[in-house]
Amino acid sequence: MLYLCTTKQKQITIYYIFIMEKKRIVTFGELLLRFSKPDHLRLTQGDIFTSKYGGSEANVAVSLATLGEDVQYITRLPDTPIGHAGAMCLAQLGVDTRHVLYGGNRIGTYYFEPAAGMRSAKVIYDRANSAYYDLRPGMVDWHSILKDAAIFHVSGITAAISQQAADATFEALDIADELGVTVSFDINYRKNLWRYGADPRETISRMLARCDMMFGDAIEFEWLCHRAQPPFTATDSNFEMQMDEYREWFDDLHAQFPRCRNWLMGMRNMVASNHHTLTALLWSDGELLQAPIIDIPDVVDPVGVGDAFMAGLIHAYRAFPGNKQLHLNYSLAASALKNTVPGDFNLSSDDEIMSVVEQRYNEHSLYKTTI
Repeated sequence: MLYLCTTKQKQITIYYIFIMEKKRIVTFGELLLRFSKPDHLRLTQGDIFTSKYGGSEANVAVSLATLGEDVQYITRLPDTPIGHAGAMCLAQLGVDTRHVLYGGNRIGTYYFEPAAGMRSAKVIYDRANSAYYDLRPGMVDWHSILKDAAIFHVSGITAAISQQAADATFEALDIADELGVTVSFDINYRKNLWRYGADPRETISRMLARCDMMFGDAIEFEWLCHRAQPPFTATDSNFEMQMDEYREWFDDLHAQFPRCRNWLMGMRNMVASNHHTLTALLWSDGELLQAPIIDIPDVVDPVGVGDAFMAGLIHAYRAFPGNKQLHLNYSLAASALKNTVPGDFNLSSDDEIMSVVEQRYNEHSLYKTTI
């Protein structure tokens, strides 16, 4: 790829060449076992739990594997049938789990009660003293794992569980920087997880300062910035976004975290428990782009929607170099489809996602606003 270009264009071109020469994507976090009651029963009802494996960074890995990416997942699991079954679940879905560590006492779990009518969803975490909780610096051979990686993905949850897991996360980020690996980051702020004494905003800000592309929902951006978001109250695709306010918001964030060149913000309005509207904005190298507003009248399972956003952005960034509007539209379509898939994992194919992108464009619900 040779042509005359400005310094900024040259930097962008070199960046794309680097991430396309190297193929592997590595994600790092805690694999969880999710428990729910069937048929919208509350957690206090009935005597049967259903279980599924999940967890933010594992969800991203499965989505990327489903889209044909070479993706490796790093975690620590107990050396028990439950731990090995979790790794087998990911491997069956195409994720490379050869560097998963085994040890510790137990797998982290969470209990999920879905929303119904005017009743909100409920999540209860049980992650203390899990195998991942006790993960420490020096346990993972990051030089070996990241030497051939194009992208390394972590989230705020990766550092939220314990001080030692946070230290291991920053060790990985240090080595990713040393090796020149692109860092992908999801804010993933969960206030109920930060129990070991660290300041979550300070820790997440330190991680954000080390990333090249990121995702967060509008509420997480608001928390991070101490700044109220323009309200997103769409009930259909005719809602008008307050783009000038969002541009100011992104410009201020980029000034604070200049390394990050791609900022993806997801927005959801819950019209009813099973009826959501969804949209997104992408700030990329000074441009602010708006995606369509997608109406989802029959939500099946909203867990993992943000992870589908992030996986969609990573895949689109690699599959369609330079096409920023398509990066955004693809990410939104992937996230919208996740709402139709039970469980944490987005098992939507590239053909299914592109079908949604093309359908929305042909139906004129795409607002390609660039400021």
